[in-house]
Amino acid sequence: MKYSRIKGTVDIMGEDLGYWYTIENATRKVAKLYGYSEIRTPIIEPTELFVRGVGNETDIVQKEMYSFQDKGGRNVSLRPEGTAPVVRAFIENSLVNKGFPQRLFYMGPMFRYERPQKGRQRQFHQVGFELFGSESPLADAEVISLLVRMLREMGLMNFKVVINSIGCEKCRPSYKKALKEYYADHLDEVCDDCKRRYNTNILRLLDCKVDIEIAKAAPKSTDYLCDECKDHYNRLKRYLKVLSIEFEEDHRLVRGLDYYNRTVFEVRHEGLGGQDAIAGGGRYDGLIEELGGPHVPAIGFAAGVERLILAMKSEGVEVPPPIVHHVYIAHIGDVVEKALEIAEDLRRKGLTVDLDVMERSLRAQLKHANRIGALLTVIVGENELERDVVVVRDMETGEQSEVDVDFATDLVFDKIREKIQV
Repeated sequence: MKYSRIKGTVDIMGEDLGYWYTIENATRKVAKLYGYSEIRTPIIEPTELFVRGVGNETDIVQKEMYSFQDKGGRNVSLRPEGTAPVVRAFIENSLVNKGFPQRLFYMGPMFRYERPQKGRQRQFHQVGFELFGSESPLADAEVISLLVRMLREMGLMNFKVVINSIGCEKCRPSYKKALKEYYADHLDEVCDDCKRRYNTNILRLLDCKVDIEIAKAAPKSTDYLCDECKDHYNRLKRYLKVLSIEFEEDHRLVRGLDYYNRTVFEVRHEGLGGQDAIAGGGRYDGLIEELGGPHVPAIGFAAGVERLILAMKSEGVEVPPPIVHHVYIAHIGDVVEKALEIAEDLRRKGLTVDLDVMERSLRAQLKHANRIGALLTVIVGENELERDVVVVRDMETGEQSEVDVDFATDLVFDKIREKIQV
């Protein structure tokens, strides 16, 4: 029986791995620069964690989670996003006792049952950063600055940062009231999802992809901010200008999760069309308390790896191949032991070495060396070893020469170093 992958999943392999490695390396490099430690949470978590954390009325909880009951009768879900699991780990492992701020980052797969499309799969991947302990807009500026630096490290340039403030528990009720009054006059015009959200999550009407024109004329959250939220937002904008980070303000930006407050932000890429968001996040000062911990302010973001790859391809970002075959070892006759010795000597020097394990003819071995892109081929033959030499062939030029077997590995290493930086 032939099996196929499940709809909404992909096999990650081949040349695309160069993009994945570039994203992962850029993430780790920037995390180190800003002092963030990695955290790896389980893929499976209690369903209630996301119901309470993400919000029962969100599309994720209502429509998209992979939830089931395990053999022990527990309600569990494959994680649909990364922040709630990191917060759970923060509380469970008593990181609050280690002082503030706490800076964590993660990479890994997430799962949402939604219609697969370009850049959006049912198993998708995110990189994310979370900063715990500070309510200062300095923390907001750091996180946005980190995100911009990370994207540039990946080779991206054609993106824009979009920000907004949705206020806090003190000033948001008055804004929600204004939204309700505004949308009350448009309920006959909005889509069915917006009709439902009108009573359950009024802010989500602003980021509806159907009723865009109605949302454009809606009241702005920044007009209803309390003095503290207004000061926080103004300071953030000043800090971003000091950091030379260009940004746009969009009063329709609210993000899709219930835990956000005050600062929300998004990065949009011009090469992705309508689904142009490649990263987004915001402040979630009440989430840790909501999930059973103490009151700890926090801010973070997540970026979709598949979306990042589409953006990189649209800009023509060049990435290194997933593997460079420095040297191919071909062997003819009863010389396998010497071929193994040479291969291991070269690997100890840090070179990538492909040793023939198929017992092919020399012609077939050289053809394979060409196919994998080997830079040099070392040919070990019985006749040559009788004279204590091996043949080193430059696969680009076709030039070859005999080399004393005792000096072969040093010479090959030097030749490779001349071709590329090892």
